[in-house]
Amino acid sequence: MRRFVPLLIVLVGLGALAVDVLRLPYPFGEGVIETKLGLDLQGGVRGEYQALPAPDRPVTREDMDTIRSIMEQRINQFGVAEPIVQLQGTDRIVVELPGSADQAQVDQLRQTIGQTGRLEFVPIPASAPVVTEGQQMPADLPPCPDNTTTVTTQCVLFGGDQLSLARAGFDETNRPVVEFELRPDGARLFGAWTTANVQRQFAIVLDHQVVSAPVVQQPITGGRGQISGAFTLSEVNRLVAVLRYGALPLDVREIQIAQISPSLGLDFLRQSVFAGMVGIGLVFLFMLLHYRLPGVIACVALVYYGIVVLAIFRLVPVTLTLAGVAAFVLSVGMAVDANILIFERTKEELRAGKTLFAAVEAGFNRAWNSIFDSNVSSVITAAILFYFGSSVIRGFALVLIIGVLISMFTAITLSREMLRWVIRQRWARRASFFGVNDDEFTIAVVPSARSREARARV
Repeated sequence: MRRFVPLLIVLVGLGALAVDVLRLPYPFGEGVIETKLGLDLQGGVRGEYQALPAPDRPVTREDMDTIRSIMEQRINQFGVAEPIVQLQGTDRIVVELPGSADQAQVDQLRQTIGQTGRLEFVPIPASAPVVTEGQQMPADLPPCPDNTTTVTTQCVLFGGDQLSLARAGFDETNRPVVEFELRPDGARLFGAWTTANVQRQFAIVLDHQVVSAPVVQQPITGGRGQISGAFTLSEVNRLVAVLRYGALPLDVREIQIAQISPSLGLDFLRQSVFAGMVGIGLVFLFMLLHYRLPGVIACVALVYYGIVVLAIFRLVPVTLTLAGVAAFVLSVGMAVDANILIFERTKEELRAGKTLFAAVEAGFNRAWNSIFDSNVSSVITAAILFYFGSSVIRGFALVLIIGVLISMFTAITLSREMLRWVIRQRWARRASFFGVNDDEFTIAVVPSARSREARARV
């Protein structure tokens, strides 16, 4: 099995390099594989909304959590990369959507985000004037027909809570429509009313605005129907997103919405990358000066580590923010820690009188427990941050988890295989290359794999 490890390392490295360099099709969806940047790095849209208390209902934390969840679900319908929806204070929600967007897309998103989404199926009394699509629902309708309830001054047969399914579709003339299915109670009420009121008008009202006002041509008893009108496909998709995830528990008011330029974020990114490169360069210099030949191997392993991690970021995909860049730099430092533990343990084994080959094997085997414990504790901490933190903290935690796991792979497989190969070369068998004195350095004939394992356990 061990002989396949070098082949695995080469294949993983070549695959990761291809993902990093080439514009390959995304294997789990549409589009090509590319690095996704957050709002602070590539700009985007930022909106702030305020929940408004009702006369008999104050704004509570539970309501705000519900509003945040519904808004996030609505946005995800549009395929926006890593939207950030977070609470601010007691009654405000901040929405950040990374990526460039034209004004039409901004308008569509703001309507979807801020729309309360209160759906009502309203029978129109025979004595009432005809209602048309797009108008506000009249507030002075005549008395309600039978089997309806009064909400303010309107007659409502049932609300959006009776909607079990909403999806985009097309009618017989290929016009976009919203197809819906009702729950049993709603289907029963709808069937009874349409059976008794053929040739009567029926309005489907969203946030007090009529979106469809058909005349009932025949009883509708199956609990299925269509919301049709002069809709574009994007308007149908927006309406489906609002209906599918239900109404907000409270009305919301848009405080501000603006498009964010990426220039400031790019300045921060350049500074962060520069600081990271300086830090990584100093780490490389330290490893080369202090650990000599093993330090060279550690530097090569870190380059390999960076290639693989970037490929995973692009495949998952991870939306990189400034916090994510910081987490990546931190994970590089943790990857170096694993190599330091291994190389220090190897030097101790050499000074204890072991041969070079046995010392290298023992260094890896005996440092493994410390590496495993430290990395597992880091992963546990990052997992807690991921599940209980805000969106920005979750991004930091995800990058850190990926970095720590890949660092374990590179330290225990790549560094080990490279060092095994190097010490078989005659030019590499010098005490100065390993940071020990000549009298502490012992060379023996290269042992077999089984013999190396036996020596490592000594």
